[in-house]
Amino acid sequence: MNAQDEPNGPSDAEPRGGKAMSSPAAEKVYGRHSGYRKLKAYQVAELLYDFTCRFCGRYVPRSDRHHDQMVQAARSGYQNIAEGSEDSATSKKLEMNLTNVARSSLDEARKDYIKHLVRRGLRHWQEGEAIFTEARNLRPKTLEEAAAWVNRPGAGQPAEERAANLGAILATQAHWLTERLMDRHARDFETGGGFSERLYRARTGKSPRSVSSVQSETPPRQGKR
Repeated sequence: MNAQDEPNGPSDAEPRGGKAMSSPAAEKVYGRHSGYRKLKAYQVAELLYDFTCRFCGRYVPRSDRHHDQMVQAARSGYQNIAEGSEDSATSKKLEMNLTNVARSSLDEARKDYIKHLVRRGLRHWQEGEAIFTEARNLRPKTLEEAAAWVNRPGAGQPAEERAANLGAILATQAHWLTERLMDRHARDFETGGGFSERLYRARTGKSPRSVSSVQSETPPRQGKR
C-alpha cells in the first residue's frame, strides 16, 4: 500500500455515507452486488430466523436435537442469501449456488415446523381454512408484530399451534421469494453474463460473445494425423 492510500487516522477509515467501491471502473468490473438487505427474500428469511430462535427458545428444549436443527436451517436461509449477494461481485455461479442452498434450507425449516406440530399433537392448518388465510396474509414486518399475532388474546387456538403454523407459513413465503430470486439470477446471467465477461468488457469494451462468434467463422488449422 502506498503512503497516499493509507488512512491518516481513525476518522479517515470510517465510512462517510457513500459506497467504498463507487468508481466507474468498479461498476464495470464488479457490477451491482451486495444489495441483499433490500431483497424481500432476505427480509422474510431473516425474520424467519429471528422467529425460529424465539420459537425454539420457548417450545423446543435445548437438549432436543430439533432445537439446533431448526435454528440452523433458518440461519442458513438468510445467511446464504446474504453471502451469495456479496460473492456475486466476482462469481455469479457462487451466488446462484448459495441462493440454492438457502432455498433448500428454507424448505427444511418449513418441514421442521410441520414435524413439530405432529410431534406435539397440534393441528397443521390447511389452505382454504380461514385461520390459514389469516396467517398467510399477515406478512409481519417485525418479530414483535408476529409475536403479537401469535399471542393475541381470545384466539381460538393454542399459542404454540399458532406459532408453529405461522413459522411454516413464513418459511414457505421465504422459500417462494428465494425461488423468484433464483429466476432473476438466471435471467441476469442470460443477458449480462458473469464476472469473466464483465472483466473482458471492462478491458476491451467488447462482448466475449461477439468475439467468439467471429472466431467460430475461422476454419480450424489442419493438424498432422
